[in-house]
Amino acid sequence: MNFRVAVIKCFMLYTVFSGRAKRAEFWWFFLFSAIVGLIGSLTDSTLGTKRVFEDGNSIGLFQSLIQIVIFLPGLAVGSRRLHDTNKTGWWQLLWIIPIFGWIPLIIFLSFPSNDDENKYSILEIEE
Repeated sequence: MNFRVAVIKCFMLYTVFSGRAKRAEFWWFFLFSAIVGLIGSLTDSTLGTKRVFEDGNSIGLFQSLIQIVIFLPGLAVGSRRLHDTNKTGWWQLLWIIPIFGWIPLIIFLSFPSNDDENKYSILEIEE
């Protein structure tokens, strides 16, 4: 699976939380999200649509719109990826806990696929 196919597939299956997603599909979409988020942040800084608050936090119009668009497909592909490793998609709640939650979740998302049938779905054969 290449970059373009992974991104298109994730947007086509943006409401599908069942099934499986291979490592390549998840990580290509993760890379796409990071690149598009960076572009949104740079656009906000360039056009002056970024607002910096007194406590140092900032929010930008374009970056916020991008996060809204990518949120649901990101959750869906993350859930399918965890299903591929025979774990429930609820493990994504670890994203809420900075550092201590992220480390085990990144490890889970990096595990190789479970080649057998698991309790979430049967393995889809890619051509």
